[in-house]
Amino acid sequence: MSQKTNHKKIDLIVAIQNLLQKKMVRTQDEIREVLHKQGFDINQAMISRILHKLGAIKMNEGEQIVYRLPTELIAITPKDQLKQLVLNIAHNEALIVIQTSPGSAQLVARLLDQKNVSGILGTLAGDDTIFIAPDKIRHIDTLYQSIREILLV
Repeated sequence: MSQKTNHKKIDLIVAIQNLLQKKMVRTQDEIREVLHKQGFDINQAMISRILHKLGAIKMNEGEQIVYRLPTELIAITPKDQLKQLVLNIAHNEALIVIQTSPGSAQLVARLLDQKNVSGILGTLAGDDTIFIAPDKIRHIDTLYQSIREILLV
């Protein structure tokens, strides 16, 4: 890759990051339209790859699913913002399952890991589902309530 091509790609990544930080766009089509107006020649596949590289997530804002940046780049710790990502929390005798907006499970699981919640043996996150294994099954109700307080209350 030439130095000129590399600079152009970096400019493109920075432009997309700025659009997401300023919440100027919601969809890949909107990103492409704004970037075309800024002089970038970009297709949907390239936007998708850059969004993945930036760690952009889909989240629920109002009635729409939109792209936003993860916690390292935006503050998502206020509980009202977390409520937008977490759709449901349930448990049985062995596991706690959290369902999130598409693309948000790893972000929510990382937040729980960073909080060092007492009683969590481990978390496993997919795209929109998190499995939480308690360290002691007999304390699953207490752990469930702690997680609900962190994510929803």
